[in-house]
Amino acid sequence: MMPLLLSLLAATPGEPIRLHADNPHYLAWRGKPTVLVTSGEHYGAVLNLDFDFVPYLDELQRCGLNLTRTFSGVYCEGPGSFKIKGNPLAPRKDRLICPWARSDTPGYANGGNKFDLTKFDPAYFARLRDFVAQAARRGVVVEYVLFCPFYEDEMWNLSPMNAKNNVNGIGAIPRNEVHTLKHKDLLAVHEAFVRKAVAELRDAENLYYEICNEPYFGGCTLEWQHRIADVIVEAEKDFPHKHLIAQNIANGKAKIERPHPAVSIFNFHYATPPDTVAMNWGLNKVLADDETGFKGSGDAVYRGEGWDFIIAGGAIYSNLDYSFTPDAEDGSAKPDAPGGGGATLRKQLRILKDFIESFDLIKMAPDNSAIKGGVPPKATARALVEKGKAYAIYIRGGAQASLVLDLPAGAYKAEWLNTKTGAIEKPETLQHKGGQATLASPPYTDDIALRIRRADD
Repeated sequence: MMPLLLSLLAATPGEPIRLHADNPHYLAWRGKPTVLVTSGEHYGAVLNLDFDFVPYLDELQRCGLNLTRTFSGVYCEGPGSFKIKGNPLAPRKDRLICPWARSDTPGYANGGNKFDLTKFDPAYFARLRDFVAQAARRGVVVEYVLFCPFYEDEMWNLSPMNAKNNVNGIGAIPRNEVHTLKHKDLLAVHEAFVRKAVAELRDAENLYYEICNEPYFGGCTLEWQHRIADVIVEAEKDFPHKHLIAQNIANGKAKIERPHPAVSIFNFHYATPPDTVAMNWGLNKVLADDETGFKGSGDAVYRGEGWDFIIAGGAIYSNLDYSFTPDAEDGSAKPDAPGGGGATLRKQLRILKDFIESFDLIKMAPDNSAIKGGVPPKATARALVEKGKAYAIYIRGGAQASLVLDLPAGAYKAEWLNTKTGAIEKPETLQHKGGQATLASPPYTDDIALRIRRADD
């Protein structure tokens, strides 16, 4: 009986990633506090049959990154969308796989038969489950994005929910009415898909759901988003473990109004500077910057966005990495898109992840008041603090700093971190009587980090 018991215990699914009980600004996963940091593909790993997701996930694991976003397949893009070459979200002809099964009727806009919105595709859900399972084996969490607005008619013309692409006559509507409560037949399709996805992924411990990517475009209503959140909650009501729900709030920053009680992660895109963290800190929920781009291909801009957001108190940073393509799933392609990515940036984001994980994060909170001066002109400095115990400080801009810090009396170890190489520079021990202390950085380019910990801890 003992081997059978051990086998049953091993097969029991673990508790999914969740808010940390002692500090819900952060996550808990596999028994420890967790911050999610990644540089991931453009969301087509599951829906694009030409994308081999195993080498992609291998590369995330190799780089020590622990998150990926993936779109469900109810939305996809065309070959010219957003001027992205090698776009995983733009499957080639007849290579889209989505939640719904193909019918016997030809005529889908991008090759193959039309879809039947009353039937689900077992092959799609097998592929989705495999993707999530493969990610779990590599320590990667999946943000499963259920819906996305249709930015242009090009995207709507490719959607299975468009009446032109299904045999059900559902979706003969403008693209800006898709994600509303207005069309009951389409809403029923949405709800059935969500219930199906939730049932298929019920045992996944490395998963959370995002209701809709960038719902502030394309006519997506807040009432519809709240309805989808309700459907997830209802579908999971008898599950022993529940999954977190994320809601995308804005590009940049916004004050969150009327938060749904079931939403635990609030997502922002291009959240630099990270002002939205302070604006919404009082919600006591996880704040995320889960999409970057449109600022060229330089590593410094996206590295800086990640450091700024995490040191400001964010718990998730997801860089959009265009070096992952259906022809280079290992991330070896040169980005040809309105953004960056690549092996060098992934290495640098690993340095950020290792730095933040070196602290007792659950006891820390953003507190820029610890910095009293010495920030270079036109630079910014942020501090994540456990007062008198630990200080994580990030300076963006300048070439050398002489930081003036307010520190309680005690012995401290201080070390400057090269954000590009991970090298520790200019370590020193500080015997401090309390009040202001000055720490001079080594010369640097673009940015630098400082770690201070109490020496007797």
